[in-house]
Amino acid sequence: MAAESTPTSNELGEFLRARRTQITPSEAGLTPGPGLRRTPGLRREEAATLAGVSNDYYTRLERGKETRPSPAVIDALARALRLTDDEHVHLRTLAAHAHCRAPEPPPAPSRTVSAGVKLLLEALRPNPAYVLSRTGDVLAWNPGGLQLFPGADDWPLKQRNIARYLFLHPAAKNLFPDWEQQTRTCVAGLRALAGTDPDAPDLAGLVGELVLKSPDFARLWERYEVKGHAPGTKTLHHPLVGTITLGFQAMTIEGTPGHRLSTYFAAPGTPDHDALILLDMTATHPAAATKSEPDQPAPSGDDGRVHRHPPPNRT
Repeated sequence: MAAESTPTSNELGEFLRARRTQITPSEAGLTPGPGLRRTPGLRREEAATLAGVSNDYYTRLERGKETRPSPAVIDALARALRLTDDEHVHLRTLAAHAHCRAPEPPPAPSRTVSAGVKLLLEALRPNPAYVLSRTGDVLAWNPGGLQLFPGADDWPLKQRNIARYLFLHPAAKNLFPDWEQQTRTCVAGLRALAGTDPDAPDLAGLVGELVLKSPDFARLWERYEVKGHAPGTKTLHHPLVGTITLGFQAMTIEGTPGHRLSTYFAAPGTPDHDALILLDMTATHPAAATKSEPDQPAPSGDDGRVHRHPPPNRT
């Protein structure tokens, strides 16, 4: 006697798969690759890329092996699959049923830069230095730290991000002669974060934006390379000081959610060091202090600004 069929126990996966197969790459803002597509609609890896999660994580969602997607991931999936409001609500309901309760959205990682770290940025002058979040948001910098990236100060504070600059700012390809290697390393770092924290709320939005706006980013994201930053030298073609070759070092700041302090440097007395002094002196806002986001605490005077002192005497 044939076994009686039972309803599927993976409604979340079934729904995701049904919506994925009913949206075309062009509708999702992607350019289909050459060759015959055997999969109707989006491929799994395309849906994962658009949502800013790893292909493995998305596959486990569809197969019912991952049953605790966060609200941030659910919202990212809804955007990627272009769900209607009703479908978005249904997806949230299915996710809640999949693990019996809807977890609280994870808090956004802190963007606070301590007063001590800001003092370090000041002390590193004239060497350009800045503090990055784990996704590359520029949280604080000394005068040369922002001046090193031409045009970055034209962007609003919240938009200043290393990955966004590399892929979307027109000055980036001229600044870095090894732009392709710089972008590969940048995407690999974001991929590593996605692999260890697929629900990262600060990652999904950035990845989704860059996938849609930059074909170069989308191509590298699909490659899934994971490689960290290595200390060494970097050559830059800077419009103010010409071609310079600088040492580079990045280090994780203890007690923070993945913040890194990055600095470029050159030996005193060299032409490259002289160029860094010039960058420090010609910063876009010469009257401003070592800067950070205005909603962050900082040592200040009565006017609320972080006071900037001249660079130490280097004669």
